[in-house]
Amino acid sequence: MNYDEAMGMGKVEFGKMPPQAFLLGLLSAFDNRYQASADNFMKEITWKQFFAIICIKLCREAPTLNDLADVMGSSHQNVKQILLKLERKGFVSMTTDGKDRRKQRIVLTEQCREFCEKNDAPSQAIIGRIFEGIDEDKLRITIETIMTMERNVSKL
Repeated sequence: MNYDEAMGMGKVEFGKMPPQAFLLGLLSAFDNRYQASADNFMKEITWKQFFAIICIKLCREAPTLNDLADVMGSSHQNVKQILLKLERKGFVSMTTDGKDRRKQRIVLTEQCREFCEKNDAPSQAIIGRIFEGIDEDKLRITIETIMTMERNVSKL
């Protein structure tokens, strides 16, 4: 594969880079570009803060800090900083676990729910544009590939 041609970048020399290394770099570059675009789109919070909210919503019960760090694939310290900022903005609150007082659960506030509702349609439109022209079979293969990569990373 000619990566320079595929990327439309005459300024970069990929040489004989293996496809695995190219994919890792491509995913990292995409993450950076997407984060910048999403930060620009959502004025109230950053993409990482919104991602934390998405992950909280995915949990069956209000997660602990450790639970959320696992779901987000991030360190305890990074997630704590994100949550402190979200708490200051009124998007989450920390509550003591009813069964174990040593644990704190992360709960989305009404302000957060209203924010998510207000931004749902525009977010879905942006996601639609990002995935424009990608059929479901390719998307499923991509998901399976990245999930396998995720499992392999967890074994390192």
